[in-house]
Amino acid sequence: MKWSWKIASYKGIDVFIHATFLLIIAWVGISYWQQTRTLAGTLEGILFTVFLFGCVVLHEFGHALTAQRYGVKTRDITLYPIGGVARLERMPDKPIQEFWVALAGPAVNVVIAALLFGWLLISGTLAPFGSLGLTVGPFIERLMLVNVSLVLFNMIPAFPMDGGRVLRALLAMRMEYTRATQIAASIGQGLAFLFGFIGLFFNPLLLFIAFFVWIGAAQEASMVQMKSALGGIPVRRATITDFQTISPSDTLERAVELILAGSQNDFPVEMDGVVVGVLTRNDVLAALSRQERSAPVASLMRRDFQSADANEMLELAFARLQTCGCHSMPVTYQGKLVGLLTNDNVGEFLMVQSAMRKAQGGAV
Repeated sequence: MKWSWKIASYKGIDVFIHATFLLIIAWVGISYWQQTRTLAGTLEGILFTVFLFGCVVLHEFGHALTAQRYGVKTRDITLYPIGGVARLERMPDKPIQEFWVALAGPAVNVVIAALLFGWLLISGTLAPFGSLGLTVGPFIERLMLVNVSLVLFNMIPAFPMDGGRVLRALLAMRMEYTRATQIAASIGQGLAFLFGFIGLFFNPLLLFIAFFVWIGAAQEASMVQMKSALGGIPVRRATITDFQTISPSDTLERAVELILAGSQNDFPVEMDGVVVGVLTRNDVLAALSRQERSAPVASLMRRDFQSADANEMLELAFARLQTCGCHSMPVTYQGKLVGLLTNDNVGEFLMVQSAMRKAQGGAV
């Protein structure tokens, strides 16, 4: 089942809406109906939510377009019930660039809030802030306050919020990047503990935010540590060299035999010594469910696939592997297939490297 649908595209960046986003629309509609008991009030609540998430999309485009200026592409932007996510291919290499990319999102909300505030002043419709609520008060003024709230929330100095990345960038200007990430992650987890403690007594929502921040900080620290561990290592050192290939003219039955005979899930499709596609286990299972056992591999293989050169840096190849939605990538050398790169093998490579470092440290 497809869980995301494309709703727009700008500057080559597609915007998707996740199926779970409809839950927030339904919840808002029900909440406004219970409060207003009118169709007009319910539709206004839904419209306000749509405008709110429109501001979230602009926030994410702030990140994406700023990153684009530094040569970093954004794969897509997806809207979820808890907000939007812009999938950058990578973070900029220089701390000052990451600083501006992280700051660009909240800056968009500052501009939106300033423009709305200016309109309220010019039109003379600015109401006292004390009389406002999420469902009470002028539409534009509530939208302005929500944008201010987005800025304040996103600038909390904790991953995965923008404030955590701003803090990391500032620290990285004075120290090594991995160390800066560890410090920023520790500060973020400290704030998460504080949010959780306060939430126990005053607001259960803070418990959810605390969990979100704690996990985000841990994941960011882990990701950067792995990136550091892979730095300067060529792909060939983590390549699987004992593997099976398949031909475009082979049938699905041959692919099933190979899957059952070993632990390999994906198979490079070779023709005349050249990799022309990749056949994945998921594609094989899908074809089996359609009773296509005699179908040729050529009709099932993926012709648009990622590959890696044996001499390129493992850090870059692994980043592509993480974002391509595939389990393995063919590794070539001078155009010839020499192996496969998989998530599992990279993980095992890192464990071996860690064990060897510990052994060397103990031998000193």
